[in-house]
Amino acid sequence: EVMSSAADWYRQQLKSSNRAVEYLKGRGLTGEIAKRYALGYAPDGWQGLEAVFGTYSNDEVAKTLLEGGLIIQGEQAEGAPIKRYDRFRDRVMFPIRNPKGQTIGFGGRIINPEDTPKYYNSPETPLFQKGHELYGLFLARRAIRDVGRVLVVEGYMDVVALAQFGIDYAVAALGTATTPFHISKLMRQTDE
Repeated sequence: EVMSSAADWYRQQLKSSNRAVEYLKGRGLTGEIAKRYALGYAPDGWQGLEAVFGTYSNDEVAKTLLEGGLIIQGEQAEGAPIKRYDRFRDRVMFPIRNPKGQTIGFGGRIINPEDTPKYYNSPETPLFQKGHELYGLFLARRAIRDVGRVLVVEGYMDVVALAQFGIDYAVAALGTATTPFHISKLMRQTDE
């Protein structure tokens, strides 16, 4: 539920960010594709998700957001307050969904070419293990079965860009090498 709420908030933020919308249009994506893949935007602030979940100084809120990989907790100097801040800032957001369609993590892509890293994934969490998940598989399953094959590409943008041109059977391995878990998931969908 927390991940779904975060995804909803990121989607709402995209609507009010001309810069992020222009970036996606510049990459050739339509609003229809952005909607289908539930793309969003993480604003360039340190505690943006407080608008959804409440203050990060609340230890229960912070525990949940830390466990989901949505915030980072800095080192605490003796006597100083704990610093907690959003993991994703000023990035186009790609929700990563499990086979049931539930959001389990995020990938964020920079807009400003001077920022690094270019792509930033959720950390490993109880919900999300990078080596087990494939970006886009939830939406691609029907097309994979219809064409009898799957196309494995490098990243999120590759998947959505191909979908823009009607190639709906692509998935991405989330910046990691293809693992036996990926192959097993793919072989349940098709042999090629």
